[in-house]
This record gives sequence, C-alpha cells and structure tokens, in this order.
Amino acid sequence: MQRFNRQALGFFPTPFHALPNFSAALGAVDIYIKRDDLTGLAMGGNKTRKLEYLLAEAVSQGCDCIITAGAIQSNHCRQTAAAAALLSLPCHLLLGGHKPSKVNGNLLLDYLLGSTIHWQGENRKGEGIPDLVARLKQQGLTPYVVPYGGSNKVGALGYVNAMQELQQQLANTSISHIVFASSSGATHAGMMVGKSLVQQDYQIVGINIDKDENANKPFKQVIVDIANETAQQLDLTERFDLHDLDLRDDYIGQGYGVVGSAEQEAISLLAQSEGILLDPVYTGRAMAGLIHLVRSGQIPASAKVLFWHTGGNPALFAYADALT
Repeated sequence: MQRFNRQALGFFPTPFHALPNFSAALGAVDIYIKRDDLTGLAMGGNKTRKLEYLLAEAVSQGCDCIITAGAIQSNHCRQTAAAAALLSLPCHLLLGGHKPSKVNGNLLLDYLLGSTIHWQGENRKGEGIPDLVARLKQQGLTPYVVPYGGSNKVGALGYVNAMQELQQQLANTSISHIVFASSSGATHAGMMVGKSLVQQDYQIVGINIDKDENANKPFKQVIVDIANETAQQLDLTERFDLHDLDLRDDYIGQGYGVVGSAEQEAISLLAQSEGILLDPVYTGRAMAGLIHLVRSGQIPASAKVLFWHTGGNPALFAYADALT
C-alpha cells in the first residue's frame, strides 16, 4: 500500500464501537458499527477513502479540474466537490434530473462547495462525461475523471486500507459478519481484497442498493473484476470469482432512492436507540437488510455483526416527506 500516492482528505481511523441498545432491540445478536459517516470531509462518508487515492492520482498527473457524476442527491458528488475544493481544483458534477425549485440535502452542499453542475435529465451515471471532457480540453484544461462512485482499482485501495485500519481496532473483539451498502463496487471489492490481506474469516455481506442497470456486465461481475484488478496492482496472487462474493439483492424494493417501510423502520430504530442517523438511500436500506437477516435467522443469534456506516446523512433533509 505504501507504493501508492495518497492525498490526506479525511480523519482516520473512524470510530468503531458497540451498539448495545440496538442489539437489545434485535435480540441476542451483538451489533457493532464502523463510523465512516464521520470521515470529516463535508459531512463525511465512504467516498472520502476512495478520493484520497483518486485525487492523489489526479494531482500526480497534473490535472487542473475534476469531473464526476451521480444522482441529484449523490453523496459521492458532494464529497468529490469537497475534496476538489480542498485542493483548489474546479469541480464539474454531472447530475441526473433537472434543477429543482427547492435546493437541499447534498445538492445544497454541492453549490456551497463551488462545483459547476451540469444537469443530465435521465442520465445519472456519467453518460455525458466524454462530451464535457472534450469541451474542457478545447479550453486548454486537463480534466481528471473520477469514475461513478469512485469505483475502480484506484478507488478500491481506500477500502483495502480501511480493512487494515479495522483489523487494528479489532484487537480485542471478534466479528462474524460485516454488513454494508454495496452500490458502485469499489467499497465491496476493496473489502474483499483487504480481508484477504489481513487473513480474517468473517463474512462480508453487501446489501445491493440499486437495480442492475449496467449494460456491459452484471454488477456482481463488476465487483469481482475490480477486486481482481486491485489485487493484481498490489502484486497479490489471490484471485476472486463470483463464489467469493456475497451480494444480497432482496432489499432493493421499488428501486434506487425510493424509501419504503423497511428503510423507515431501520432509520427510526437506530436513531431512537443509539442517537445515530442513517441516510434514506444507502445506509437505511443496508440496515433494513441487516435487520431482516437477523430476524429471519440468516444471521444466527450468536453472531457478532459489524455494520459499516458508509455515510450519506445530508440526503435525510431531501427526504423529509418520506420519513415523517
């Protein structure tokens, strides 16, 4: 890991602690939490870890502006805008939809952070990036494209490093499962590679957040491919296949960003038992998946489960009507 440039953007290690009240509400299972909602960059989140490696690459390549894409309430875009501001780099965000009459949540922060927003209608995964890159190059600029969700072999290094960080925090604690929101692939892939490096046998369970809309390959294959590319760049001999991946597709509900009763319960239960907030799009859905896995017995009563909080809390304010 020391061979790769890393730009300091967040505050690490993030806290790791038990959730005794939440655990009691679910029964005999011991639940812990890893607080990547507290990474510190513009209200935190998991993308900060990826951006430390991605923007280090941008700086090393002499790039003078940053481009990325996402949904209107994208946590990734908000953290990318914050990282770019910290490094005095102009940031261009390609956001799905059209500018709303009321600006709030992550979108409000995008504006406050000084990013230039390009509205993309039905496209939210960077379909318009090549055209924007061409226009900026015509202006004499050297743009760096941060991939959707920060998910490639460079971004995945952030979670290889995170697993080593976690291992130090687990010195006096054992866990049987890690449950988290799996969305664009590099967090999941980095965890898989990092688990191999620290040689632990806990089960990594990704809760799928979005429908599989990738026209090129299934999302599961995307994760495995990133994991293998990451392992290869680290000169590791281990390779992964679909049998090594645990991605649960049962909790997508009515689709990306649509809050249902499961997400409402998960957000309320953690907030009212531990005073910790989840977001409505990612961590609320992931925690709803954890709750169901425990209640259904798929995670046994003797388990010690780590919920990895990947952040996203600013979106709560944009979903007030769905949560009250």
